[in-house]
Order: sequence, then structure tokens, then C-alpha cells
Amino acid sequence: MDYALNEEQQELREAVLRLCSDFTDEYWLDRDESGEFPFEFHRTLAEAGWLGIAMPESVGGSGLGITEAAIMMQAVAESGGGMTAASSIHGPVFSLEPIARFGTEEQQQRMIPPVLSGEEKMCFGVTEPNVGLDTTRLKTLAVREEGGYRVNGEKIWITNAHVADKIMLLARTTPLEDVEKKTQGLSLFYTSLDKSKVETRLIPKMGRHAVGSNMLFINDLWIPEEDRIGAEGDGFKIILQGLNPERILLGAEAVGLGRVAIKRAAQYARERVVFDRPIGMNQGIQHPLAKCWAQVEAANLMVMQGAAKFDANEECGVEANAGKYLAAEAGFEACHTAMLTLGGMGYAKEYHLERYLREVLIPRTAPISPHMILNYLAERVLELPKSY
Repeated sequence: MDYALNEEQQELREAVLRLCSDFTDEYWLDRDESGEFPFEFHRTLAEAGWLGIAMPESVGGSGLGITEAAIMMQAVAESGGGMTAASSIHGPVFSLEPIARFGTEEQQQRMIPPVLSGEEKMCFGVTEPNVGLDTTRLKTLAVREEGGYRVNGEKIWITNAHVADKIMLLARTTPLEDVEKKTQGLSLFYTSLDKSKVETRLIPKMGRHAVGSNMLFINDLWIPEEDRIGAEGDGFKIILQGLNPERILLGAEAVGLGRVAIKRAAQYARERVVFDRPIGMNQGIQHPLAKCWAQVEAANLMVMQGAAKFDANEECGVEANAGKYLAAEAGFEACHTAMLTLGGMGYAKEYHLERYLREVLIPRTAPISPHMILNYLAERVLELPKSY
């Protein structure tokens, strides 16, 4: 059992940090204020081959695992780009997993390489209004016609849909009332996001302004049959394959945010002099930051355990969910404590901690709430009765 990064993984981490160093704090602050998607960052990471880190070499990827992807995404967030940087490239790293695992050879070669190269951008369309986490009750309907499907419905909180060329879409192909089990009748598609048939509407939100979240209004979107991933009705089963990697990556990103916040606060505490002494000499400053460091690094171990089990094809739901929960909570406390360390200046944009605090709420909230994770752990680990 080895908790340290091996030589190759350490080199990977350092290479990502070097690449991200070209994108300064001011770059990310400017994107946060303008709301403009970080096209230059996305293009740079794509051209360097990082978007395909966990994809097979046969489709232009690096053939590495979710462990390496987690190390990469953690470094991206830790570089100062936070969730804005991470979310701009997060989708291709895990969202293409269903195609890699269940797509035909033709689909893999047609769909994956353009995303990895940066030629195309994608979004992930699952969540709907008034459905929440009960995915089996999705109402977006794909009606079979000759040669494909006609789709109508609504989606919400769809990241990057306003700049996306393609969408991974989960829709009902059999109405809920006509299936024996509620997990049946859902199908997965990867298709062109035809903006003449899909209206995207940005949702004004608290943070991560440069990576937009959207409402989608789908009106008679045509999806050819060759864009369906796997068998009709197997969409729910297929989509589950991407849930654990998503939680692992979000946990890694929360760790990265916690680390950069602690680093920035510690630097300030060493340099800020009040009453003729650096404030970092005061245990009232030292202890909260030290506690946050311990919590963030402990959470990181659970995140990486989940990644290692996933890459070993072992059941990792408990570790992936626990890692995401622990990392998000620790990352939030780290960002909040770091902001308080700076006092009033922690509230100023020029020190970036207020941005980190706003952005760390994303992994704390999405894609699943901390309360639902605790429900899951109580049921799966403690064998308590299901409460929902």
C-alpha cells in the first residue's frame, strides 16, 4: 500500500502545473468578471493532449486511468484556475467514458477524437427541472421514427451547453408508465447540439461565471439512430459508469482548491505584520490553517483510493462518494478559513480568495448533495434502512 505519487505521476502533476502557470490569477479574475469562456486555456490543454488522459490510445487518448486524471484535475484547480479552469475541461475527461465503454468502434472513432483535439466541445445533458436527483423520472422524450428519434423536453444546469457542439443526452424512449422497472426505458445519445432546435439560456449564478450553466429547451431535435450509445433502454445502466469517475474528479478539484487557498493564506500570514509581528506567529491564525491542511490532505487519500479502485475495476462507489464528500467539505472550510485569515482583504477580489470560496461551493453541492451522499453511505456501509 503506497500513498505517494510514483515518479510518472509526479512528473504528470508538475507538467500540468507548468502549463497552467501561463494562465495567471489575473487571467482567471478577468474571465470571472467578463463571463467569457476560457477558450485559450481549453485550446492549450487540448493541443497538449491532456483532454484525452483517460481515453484509450486507439482514439487519440493517453490510455491512462482515472487516478492520473484526478491528479491532473487537482493540479488544474490548484494552479489558481479553480473550478472555472477545471470545469472548462472536466467534461471530456469523464463524460466520454460511456462511448469508450459501450460505443461501437465506428462511434468511438467518429465521436471521441474531435473532442480530445479541441475541435469540438461537448456538454452532458441529464438533469431536468422538477426531477432533481431522481434520474429515473426524466421527462425528455425521444420518440422513435424511421432512421432515428425525435426529441422534445427540457434540461437544466447543463454546463457549457452555450458553447458546445455536441451533447451527451439521456432521454426516455419508453414512457415511465410503460416499463416494469423505473430504471428501464432510458436511452443515451451523443449527437450534434443543433441550436436551431435547442435553445440554450444561461442561468445567472454565484460563481464560475466563465463556465456557463444552462437551461435547455429542446424542440423536435432529430437524432439519427447511429448516435445512440448502446441498446435502446440501456441508458441508465450505461450512464452509471460515469458517475463514480465524476465524483472522484470533483473531489480532486476540491482538494486542489483547498490547497491553493491554504497556500495563499499562509503566504499572507508570513508577510502581514500587525503589532510589530507577522500575524502567522499567532496560534489563532496557525491552528485553523493547520487543521484545514490536515483535513484536505486526509480527504485526498480517500479520493485517490476511489480512483485506484476504479482503475482496478473494483467496486468504488463508497470511496468515490466519501472522497467527494470529504474533499468538498474540507475544501470549503479551507477556502473560508483562508479568506478569514486575510481579514477584510480576503473579501477583496485582488487576493482571489473570495473567488475560491464561491467556486468551492460547486463540488460541495453538485452533482449530488452532501446529504444524499450521507444517505448512500448510511445505507451501503452501515446497512441502515433506506430513508428516501
